Amino acid sequence: MEQSANMNSDMNNYNNNNNGYNENIVEKKMLVNNNHTTTTIDSNNNNSNNTINSSISTIRVPVHVEICQKPSSSKSAETIKKAVYAFLQDPDGIFNNGPILNFREGNDILARNVQSINVSDIDYEQHSAGVPVWKADIKLYVYRINIDGASEEYTDESEESVSSCSQWVLPAKEFHGLWENLIYDIDIKQSLLQYCSTALLFSDQSVNTNIISWNRVVLLHGPPGTGKTSLCKALAHKISIRLSDRYPNSLLLEINAHSLFSKWFSESGKLVMKLFQHINDLVDDEQALVCVLIDEVESLTAARTGAMSGSEPSDAIRVVNALLTQIDQLKERENVLILTTSNISEAIDLAFVDRADIKQYIGLPNAQARYDILVSCVNELTRVGIINGQQFLRTSSNRITNPTSLENLLMQVATFAVGLSGRSLRKIPFQAHAFFCNGASSIDLQTYLNALMLAVKKELKSRVDLSKKGDTSSSGSVNDKK
Repeated sequence: MEQSANMNSDMNNYNNNNNGYNENIVEKKMLVNNNHTTTTIDSNNNNSNNTINSSISTIRVPVHVEICQKPSSSKSAETIKKAVYAFLQDPDGIFNNGPILNFREGNDILARNVQSINVSDIDYEQHSAGVPVWKADIKLYVYRINIDGASEEYTDESEESVSSCSQWVLPAKEFHGLWENLIYDIDIKQSLLQYCSTALLFSDQSVNTNIISWNRVVLLHGPPGTGKTSLCKALAHKISIRLSDRYPNSLLLEINAHSLFSKWFSESGKLVMKLFQHINDLVDDEQALVCVLIDEVESLTAARTGAMSGSEPSDAIRVVNALLTQIDQLKERENVLILTTSNISEAIDLAFVDRADIKQYIGLPNAQARYDILVSCVNELTRVGIINGQQFLRTSSNRITNPTSLENLLMQVATFAVGLSGRSLRKIPFQAHAFFCNGASSIDLQTYLNALMLAVKKELKSRVDLSKKGDTSSSGSVNDKK
């Protein structure tokens, strides 16, 4: 947190429910209750006025603080929340997205039990200067990282069996920090979190699904390399943290769509049934949140279309019909979320598309997003010392009004890199060092940014050359036929 605002605060009363922290206030001040709503009280009137000033009640801004507990820690989550909340009551504090680094200083409980503290999802469009402590509705989440990696579920017990899905216990080490490093030019991440929140709210309030329908199915589609699969995994990881009080156990299952097609006729439908029986067994535990990821879902739905036209065996349609049936059955379970991706949106069958609550296009990053992606890469190389000095570049979320010459240079690189996906952009910094820095173990920032521009130009030229070779090969085959 930066230093900037002023607030007198003490935490005389701590409420264990739903991250709620009540403050006893001597005079008329703000109170955050255990539902994270805001009201006002007057110490001279024990019965608070039922009429709440709406202008005051809306000034509190949600600030999500995620606390990673050390594996060796034996403290309860509530004890750690209480210690962190007290630590955050800096009268001059301002919350900004990113890690809080000084929490170990003079605080034995946090030093011994907390691995990291991270502030996440502050909307800089509305709060460009951050959120002052006095204005923050602090929401605390304590979690432990699972380091076991993925386990595999197999189609059967034969020697020719293939993995039908990979399964992670969340939060997982593989996805730690992934959410924060995914950069888009649209606010898709916040929309996905709000979608999950609404799905839980409607379930909790027993909204009649025969009147208002939601299927808990998300479809992200767009060109390759734009981070669709990564976003699905990051979302599962993020909500496992945010909902840890409600769901102590969280799992992510990534289905291998191709494994659902058996070489044996009529067996494919049985494989789907067996896989979803496993999923249903997991969902039966009401304290477990189960996220199911189906990557490249068009490989299933396209097979259904081909089967209907006669170009695919009838067994293929059994697979997809079985899949759609299982998805329909899972919609009744409030502790499951189905995440799907597609690179070829026009190939997705309408029967599946109609089941998706969110159909979000993820396109190539614009110039601002490309700049922010490259900034994160350059700052990482500065952090580890490959780029010497401690000059960190600012992201566009900082609303740069007077960019430095080096920030201007990186903006030029980002502008030139039009057409590159996020995946390609994150390879460019490695290529810049490998091909244009002569293997230097340490290099100045100006020189590295020049190398970055050369690497972008090289990548774009390589793509043009590949395209030309493809055209030449195609025309050659035609001439051969002639």
